Amino acid sequence: MGANFVLSAFADEISLDLKEEMDVLEECGIHYMEMRNLGDRCIIDYADNEIREIKKQLGDRNFRLSAIGSPIGKIFIEDDFESHLDKFKRTVEIAHMLETPYIRMFSFYIPKGKDPYDYRELVMERWAHFVESASGEGVVLLHENEKEIYGDIPERCLDIIQTMNVPFVKATFDPANFVQCDVETYPHAFDLLKNHIAYMHIKDALYKDHSVVPAGQGDGKVAQILKGLDDMGYSGFLSIEPHLNNSLPGGGPANFKKAHKALMDILDKL
Repeated sequence: MGANFVLSAFADEISLDLKEEMDVLEECGIHYMEMRNLGDRCIIDYADNEIREIKKQLGDRNFRLSAIGSPIGKIFIEDDFESHLDKFKRTVEIAHMLETPYIRMFSFYIPKGKDPYDYRELVMERWAHFVESASGEGVVLLHENEKEIYGDIPERCLDIIQTMNVPFVKATFDPANFVQCDVETYPHAFDLLKNHIAYMHIKDALYKDHSVVPAGQGDGKVAQILKGLDDMGYSGFLSIEPHLNNSLPGGGPANFKKAHKALMDILDKL
């Protein structure tokens, strides 16, 4: 069958300067980026004229966006939702302007020590608002398994996707985040979610201390997951998210190149 893997990256982990991001990605032969932070702001906080200028700079060097790396759903479940929904609507506008259908999203932080299932109804209600707002917009809402949110384990990721029950709510699969929740990424999480995976984050981590390491050097079974996707004929993005230190930008050009090489080593073996 064979997959069509297209490489992308969280370029803000290289630098917060667009030119430097593109320079490094170009060296690595990558022409897509998952845009999250740029300069002093998140991409969704830029005005229309600024977005047009960013798009021009990308286009001038033959770069495109694979996704908007939005922070939508990355608030506490009991925080004010109305202003957050407005932010989501703005994110959809920006996705259109930057010509990407994909928006990365989350399912709300759960208060410490509380049972996530106690908040299930509210999570679904809020996600239903996202879905209603995105209906007919031609965007794909990619739920990422982030630790400490409702959908931090594969069963609850699946719960969101199945409850929304629309073709434009899919999964971003992040192996490192599952490791940091002490979940088995493969075959367990992969088998539960494989029919819904539309986007991959390339990030790995260790169970023992939850530290992030280059792909293939941790417990995330990145190679097995990519082999599984290859067998299924997956067509889509592999977005490199080095996270090799805890600050943004996440380690700079050298760490990015290390993360890129680790992924290429896995793909070469495939």
